[in-house]
Amino acid sequence: MTAVTAVASPPRVRIGGFSLRERGTGATVLIAAVATAFAVVLLSATAFLSASISATPHVGESRTFAVVSGILTSLLVGVAVYVASIVTANTFATVVAGRVRQIALLRLLGSTARSQRRDVARLGLVAGIVGAVAGLVGGTVLSFAGVWVLENAYGIAAPGLELIRPVLLVPAAVVALTTWAGAWAGSRRVLRVTPMAALGQAVEASTQELSRSHGRTVAALVLGASGVGLLALGVVVGLSSPYGVLIAFPGGLLSFTALALGAHLVMPPVLRLIGRLFGRSAVARLAAENALRHPERSSRMAIALVMGVALVMMFAVAGTSAIGVLVASAGGEAPPEMTAGFTGFTTVMMALVAVCGVIAAIGVVDQLALGVHQRRREFALLRALGLSSRQVRLVVLLEAVHLVLASLVVGIVLGTAYGWAGAQAVLGSVKLTPDAAATLVWPVIPPIPLIVVIAATVVVALVATVVPTRIATRTSPVAALAQD
Repeated sequence: MTAVTAVASPPRVRIGGFSLRERGTGATVLIAAVATAFAVVLLSATAFLSASISATPHVGESRTFAVVSGILTSLLVGVAVYVASIVTANTFATVVAGRVRQIALLRLLGSTARSQRRDVARLGLVAGIVGAVAGLVGGTVLSFAGVWVLENAYGIAAPGLELIRPVLLVPAAVVALTTWAGAWAGSRRVLRVTPMAALGQAVEASTQELSRSHGRTVAALVLGASGVGLLALGVVVGLSSPYGVLIAFPGGLLSFTALALGAHLVMPPVLRLIGRLFGRSAVARLAAENALRHPERSSRMAIALVMGVALVMMFAVAGTSAIGVLVASAGGEAPPEMTAGFTGFTTVMMALVAVCGVIAAIGVVDQLALGVHQRRREFALLRALGLSSRQVRLVVLLEAVHLVLASLVVGIVLGTAYGWAGAQAVLGSVKLTPDAAATLVWPVIPPIPLIVVIAATVVVALVATVVPTRIATRTSPVAALAQD
């Protein structure tokens, strides 16, 4: 079992040829639990603040706060579910890639590809339900604990607050359904497995096979061009109206979806550049080539971390760039209360979207361990050819570092672009002085959030290699080469 699977050990349930104790499924349960708990805590926090504001003298019911907080909560929950669904799809794609031979054997025995894909999807649904129920309970417990601390330690009252409400079932149901959808999307390779594959070994799609996926490439290019176009249009419209953000926001979603779909085209060049930083030793070259040999596998591991880094950097850059826009429109100095408000808001938002980073980190840790487990024969062959256990562990470590550094670079670039575009689309038309013109400024990258993101990514890299390095050398070369 991987480290993540050990944290969330699901019951022994078998669906078709797959088990809920399958490697990687435990991470799916944990991800569904984290996403659901995050949604429950957000909804409870919004209800607490609304009740507290309503009880404040001379304030009463704040409809504006209710609307704004409802929109922000929906967006944050939606982003968390989006990240979780992509991580889930990638996890199940890795699981299926490692079981190609078993799937093909079942095909030889009369099973159909569609029935096996339905089994994978049902497994995802069961994992999603288990995780959603656990997250619902955990999030409710955390909400009660948080309210108790606020009321007893800080004296903040929220009369009439109900923490157990039917509305909390909505995010749990959404998470369960998106986990099912992620499993269904991740299992699409089942349809391409032929009975003849039972005679070979389970392998990932090669660069040549991916280059023939014209439909996927065309879809990624179309979505990417549409997304970038909408982002640019949102910035232009933002120079005259704050509603430019309504154009830029879907542009961001489309462009990142294009990146997730076409990651096998984007990540290999970045991985190749990163690989040159580690020298020309045999171990370093082997690690670099392993990261590039199966671009789909590398891209699956990297894209979730790219998303987590991009989200945190997006809000960090959006906050500092927004202050830059206000300073420029004010002729050199923005009102202190306005800059303080933006700083506080972006800090809170970065803390909230950090949960998405946690979801992404879980996916990276589990997928790396899962991938190494499926490649035990490969590592056994390296040891049989003369590499020591220490060198094999170093190969795994350098592979992980390649992926994490590439994810960090791409995530920072994307987060900077999205944050700057969002700030311009919202505030580009603001005029703090009568003679101010439309404002266009360069993106501003805050150093402290950047350092925190880099440090957190380094920690993820270190944690992600603990279990895989043990898996790579735990089995003797003879025993690993004898396995199917």
